[in-house]
Amino acid sequence: MHKSLKKYFPVFVMPVLAAFTVSFLAPFAMGVYLSFTRFKTVDSSEWVGFENYISIFTQDETFLYSLWLTVRFTVVSIITVNVLAFAVALLLTRKLKGINFFRTVFFMPNLIGGIVLGHIWSLIINGILGFYGVDITYDPSYGFWGLVVQMNWQMIGYMMIIYIAGLQNIPEQINEAAAIDGASPVRKLFSITLPMVMPSVTICTFLTLTNSFKLFDQNLALNGKNAETSLLALDIYKTFYDHTGLRLAEWHGIGQAKAVVFFLLVAVIAFVQLRVTGRKEVEH
Repeated sequence: MHKSLKKYFPVFVMPVLAAFTVSFLAPFAMGVYLSFTRFKTVDSSEWVGFENYISIFTQDETFLYSLWLTVRFTVVSIITVNVLAFAVALLLTRKLKGINFFRTVFFMPNLIGGIVLGHIWSLIINGILGFYGVDITYDPSYGFWGLVVQMNWQMIGYMMIIYIAGLQNIPEQINEAAAIDGASPVRKLFSITLPMVMPSVTICTFLTLTNSFKLFDQNLALNGKNAETSLLALDIYKTFYDHTGLRLAEWHGIGQAKAVVFFLLVAVIAFVQLRVTGRKEVEH
């Protein structure tokens, strides 16, 4: 068997590796190179060193604001999505009638595309706030919380499924032993349930964190016209396409430098989160 695996390993791996190289590694390497250049097209790049990275913090006033807004949005989304998803998972692991129907209903919003989802919630929220003369597309104070509500509506069902899998993996003998010892429901929750579902917490926190940081299409559809509610991914997009004229090549380089910084930020934060939550997982 091992000889067969070694023999056919390149046959199965090479097509996937080739596709990964062409569709990800090569464009990523080219993107890193272009972040050190001034360019309008790939063939017309001019090397400028770290000038683009310096310009992010000296010429572009939107980057730090969008970064801070994205961090706030990510923190709020991680807390609200995971707390609500875990609460729903606890409820839907009990013996209730129609439990599969409710699981399906909660999961369905995750199947809707981001642009469509953004327009749906734009109509819903503007329909409600319109009675008070508020337009979420242009009002930054309402736009932030509109994004949070939209993120929760889409992600809670997905995270719920992962938490349900973790809850169902807890041995029943442990809960029975805790009940015999007289443990209260709150004590069981914090001393047994949460430690036992830490692998699910790690996965859900990672997915919520990365999806919140990378949020683009929903932000564009819901309130993309307002610069004060542009998260980092949308700000990078606007850096490329909202500038014209003689400085277009310069802004393209700045936008590419933003994209590289964005990638590094998400990668480092996600890695730290995985290490921190991974250490708390209980080995069965």
